[in-house]
Amino acid sequence: MDATQLMSAVPPAAWFYATPMLLIWAVYALRKWYKHARNRAVYAENAEAGLTEPPSLHPLIDPAKCLGCGSCVTACPEEAHHQVLGLVDGKARLIEPSNCIGHGACATACPFDAITLVFGSERRGVDIPVLDHFQTNVPGVFIAGELGGMGLIRNAIEQGAQAIERIAALDGIGDPQQQLDLVIIGAGPAGFAAALAAQQAGLRSVTLEQESLGGAVFQYPRGKLVMTAPVQLPGFGKVQFRETSKEELLEFWQGIEADSGVKINYCERVEAVLPQADGSVEVRSNKARYHSRAVLLAIGRRGTPRKLGVRGEELPKVVYRLVDAEQYRGKRVLVVGGGDSALEAAASIAEQPDSRVILSYRGEAFSRAKKKNRLRVQAAAESGELDLLMSSQVREIRSDSVYIDTDQGLRKARNDAVIVCAGGVMPDGFLREIGIQVETKHGSR
Repeated sequence: MDATQLMSAVPPAAWFYATPMLLIWAVYALRKWYKHARNRAVYAENAEAGLTEPPSLHPLIDPAKCLGCGSCVTACPEEAHHQVLGLVDGKARLIEPSNCIGHGACATACPFDAITLVFGSERRGVDIPVLDHFQTNVPGVFIAGELGGMGLIRNAIEQGAQAIERIAALDGIGDPQQQLDLVIIGAGPAGFAAALAAQQAGLRSVTLEQESLGGAVFQYPRGKLVMTAPVQLPGFGKVQFRETSKEELLEFWQGIEADSGVKINYCERVEAVLPQADGSVEVRSNKARYHSRAVLLAIGRRGTPRKLGVRGEELPKVVYRLVDAEQYRGKRVLVVGGGDSALEAAASIAEQPDSRVILSYRGEAFSRAKKKNRLRVQAAAESGELDLLMSSQVREIRSDSVYIDTDQGLRKARNDAVIVCAGGVMPDGFLREIGIQVETKHGSR
């Protein structure tokens, strides 16, 4: 029986039902092919631009275990704003690595255990303190938040609360012979959550903050949008923030601080953390000494800005973060760096009347910056509002000028201000003094 005879042998009623099903299958197959082709193109575009390095904690996908169900793609909270994961040739892939900010929801959602959350990569190592359930190798000294690799606000809050659960279970907590159960160092997202959780757990604790509530969030530029996600705040239930400004988030936290009565000592800088022979810890600040059963380090990596190490960097016109773009109106400004903070600073200042901005970055591509910031800088450069110098390095800073090495040779530019946004340096000296071990992660957890 040939094909024509076979088709004629099929009852008309069968074709009536089969045709819509075939059409549905064809549409589904076409859409699937289109999505995979689009994801493949996005991945190739980012690879060509050198945007292949996730900035923090990120998924490592085992192709042998991945069955391409797409659960990780739909679970990613960033999908509403940015593309991060996608299916390519039937397998999940990190197609826009620079947009990944370490939510970790993809690993939880994967039904085949194909995703491992890791720090760093083969090409770029990340220094992380060695931790066991938030405790360092030094007994009684714990770490939560950005210093431990968790820079995302939601993750930092969750870690702060979880660390308190571990600390509350320590032997010696509540011992009346100890002055305190806990000293929390830092009042950023992790430290603030820990302070609330410690109060809720009935721990005798004190929180020390050298600046203001919010830590690194307080240092963000004025009006910066803060991406977060719903999170449980100890004693206050679920907080539903999705996207809000720095000022709104800090005002919300200040309201909680006032309502809870939690005690935070501001403008108090920690100078030493000294483990004692009996397992307790002494903390020395610029104002007092504290003797405690445990210490939680909830400090950020940005507390020690990475410097350029060039002549003239000590001049007062050199700063390491943007507070308010408007203060640079009419100024000639050099911004140094290739991350989101550098691109946001350069673009914001370029929008100010009569300002002249140079953005200098040593790399060939902005591999650590979000797409929206890259596009914003590119638009400013194309319109002439910003002078973009890739593969360049600052050689010298003078009171009225800067010297920059470029592909075309040494360039001199008149200058009123320099903003260095080269990231933060792990406080290695401080950690070494305590005795905390640090290891470099190259695609491992």
